[in-house]
Amino acid sequence: MDTKATSHAVFSRCFQHSAYTFGIESHISQSNINGALVPPAALLSIIQKGLQYTEAEISIGEDGAEQRLVESLSLIDAVMPDVVASRQNQQNQQKQQIVKTEIQETNGEEVVAPNPAAESMEVDGSIEIPPSKATVLRGHESEVFICAWNPTTDLLASGSGDSTARIWDMSDNSTSPNQLVLRHCIQKGGTEVPSNKDVTSLDWNCDGTLLATGSYDGYARIWTTDGRLASTLGQHKGPIFALKWNKRGNYILSAGVDKTTIIWDAASGQCTQQFSFHSAPALDVDWQTNTSFASCSTDQCIHVCKLSVDKPIKSFQGHTNEVNAIKWDPQGNLLASCSDDMTLKIWSMKQDTCVHDLQAHSKEIYTIKWSPTGTGTPNPNMALILASASFDSTVRLWDVERGACIHTLTKHTEPVYSVAFSPDGKFLASGSFDKCVHIWSTQSGQLVHSYKGTGGIFEVCWNSRGDKVGASASDGSVSISVVMTELVR
Repeated sequence: MDTKATSHAVFSRCFQHSAYTFGIESHISQSNINGALVPPAALLSIIQKGLQYTEAEISIGEDGAEQRLVESLSLIDAVMPDVVASRQNQQNQQKQQIVKTEIQETNGEEVVAPNPAAESMEVDGSIEIPPSKATVLRGHESEVFICAWNPTTDLLASGSGDSTARIWDMSDNSTSPNQLVLRHCIQKGGTEVPSNKDVTSLDWNCDGTLLATGSYDGYARIWTTDGRLASTLGQHKGPIFALKWNKRGNYILSAGVDKTTIIWDAASGQCTQQFSFHSAPALDVDWQTNTSFASCSTDQCIHVCKLSVDKPIKSFQGHTNEVNAIKWDPQGNLLASCSDDMTLKIWSMKQDTCVHDLQAHSKEIYTIKWSPTGTGTPNPNMALILASASFDSTVRLWDVERGACIHTLTKHTEPVYSVAFSPDGKFLASGSFDKCVHIWSTQSGQLVHSYKGTGGIFEVCWNSRGDKVGASASDGSVSISVVMTELVR
């Protein structure tokens, strides 16, 4: 995950004002509540439940029967009695019309309406990963937003709101592995002090010798596998939301709240080129080649840029809300994007409009991933598919060539923040705020493994052999699930 889950709070003055007003009006400073015991997003969860309760009230007809709510309530609408009453009247009128239509069409015969959810509920017989096959790593003192396996060894890196990244050595399958603590410090008064800012993003270089991290303190950093700080990259004016190594390993790409993207020279730590084409914070970046990349933003635009070129070589417009994530397919031919507008779009450099506009999710789409399959990959005989994860609690698998959804994965009960394909492309891991990590067959769409952690899941990732799944969570834990060997085969 590129940690956009927390990015909105940084650049939204409205958020800061709301938090301040809430603190003053609620007199929370005078209470004896221990803030450390309040789970992350507790207030948001309560507000969501309040909205759902009001929607439920509206959707229950006068006869006690449940009706489908055509349109979700906004937070403002939910506290306006006249709006709620109006919606109830609309629902009752709609129910009367539906009943009238059904009587006319069925000619008095009883008809069982199809259940749209039944078509996608194709996941049965889940297998709980036993405690003996799972390891919970503790050490972080705040939520862990991101984790990533080293591409060549069983070192797992994690980044947290405690202003540290950590490298966990899982090579010997120990239940209490060695951990290296990478403290993100800033210069203050001539001395180094903890930045007290979230580590939002991290990425290993292709050979696993260096780890890059991005932080809300505005700096990117490069670390060695033994935990030594090799370089500090300072050019962004504000938090960094995403960063990626190119395949060659000579450049690092970053995106920030300052509306810019930067290509860094990894060897010198210097800014090679800064791109200032977005009109709002840049949320995600992805390399197309070793010198060209795409970026997306809350400005709803996508730009494709190239090193040494002073303007975008291509720009895509079509989303109607902020674009959360972008990913090039393994060949670098198609670019997928997902947005708060609830759509997933596929773009090609050969045309200005999108190739596919995929509309199936009912809430914001948070992230997307391409499978490591198809032409030019280690798994050339398997079809290329795309996975999308949404706040509607579902994951969808797409046949991009046909522009069709081939599986809808529906076992999660809370927003899904992360998806990751196994190296062989046969399985997909998904992580949700329901605290569950699910592992699915990409061919059948069936749930084959499941693990329930102790906190909401922000990120899931597979190791290079495909026999371990890492997950980072909101309670500060990092979990490792050993995938059974018969599953991997």
